[in-house]
Amino acid sequence: MKLVVANESHFKYAQIICDTIGESAKVRGTGIAKRTPEYIQKKLSNGNAIIALDGEKFAGFCYIEVWGHEKFVANSGLIVHPDYRGQGLAKTIKARIFELSREKFPNAKIFGITTGLAVMKINYELGYQPVTFSELTDDPEFWKGCQTCKNFDILTRTERKMCLCTGMLYDSEKKEKDNKKKEITSKSFKRLKSIKETLFLKKKK
Repeated sequence: MKLVVANESHFKYAQIICDTIGESAKVRGTGIAKRTPEYIQKKLSNGNAIIALDGEKFAGFCYIEVWGHEKFVANSGLIVHPDYRGQGLAKTIKARIFELSREKFPNAKIFGITTGLAVMKINYELGYQPVTFSELTDDPEFWKGCQTCKNFDILTRTERKMCLCTGMLYDSEKKEKDNKKKEITSKSFKRLKSIKETLFLKKKK
C-alpha cells in the first residue's frame, strides 16, 4: 500500500473517487457535499491531496481545501474504498493529509465538519477540538459547498450556526500555548513534590 501526494498522473482516479464518496453517503444515509471529477482533478494537480494505492488499484483519498486567504484549511473528502475498509487505512490517510496541511500551511487553522463518529475520533486523536460553526471560516465559498448536501436546509434555517455536522478545529497556536502551560504545570508539580519529599525526609530523621 502506497500513500502519496497526488499529482496529474492520478487524474484517472477522479471518477472512482467521486463514485466512492457518493456510494458511501448512500450507505450511511448521511448528507455529504458532492464533488465532480473536475473538482477532484484540480486538487490532484495542485498537490493538495493524498491518494492511497494498492499497486494500481484505488484504495483511499483525502484532499486539502484552502479558505480565508490561507487562514483556514480543511481536510475534506476522506474516503476508503469498500475493499480496504476495517484496516485502519482512514486513520493513516487522515494523519498524512494532516501532516501535509501543516507542512504547506503552517500558520493556518485546520478544520472539518463531519457527521461520522469514526472521523470525529480520528480528528480528536490528532488534536482537533469540537467547536461552534462561528469559529470556523466565514468564507461563503466553503459553505456554498454544502448546497448539495441533503441537510443544507437545516444549515440555512439556523443561519449557518448549526447543522447535523460537528465542527472540529485544530489551532496550532493555541495548541502550542496549551503545551507550554502543561509543561510549566508539570515542572511546578515536580518541584513541589521534590520540596515535600525533602521536608518529609528531614522530619523522619
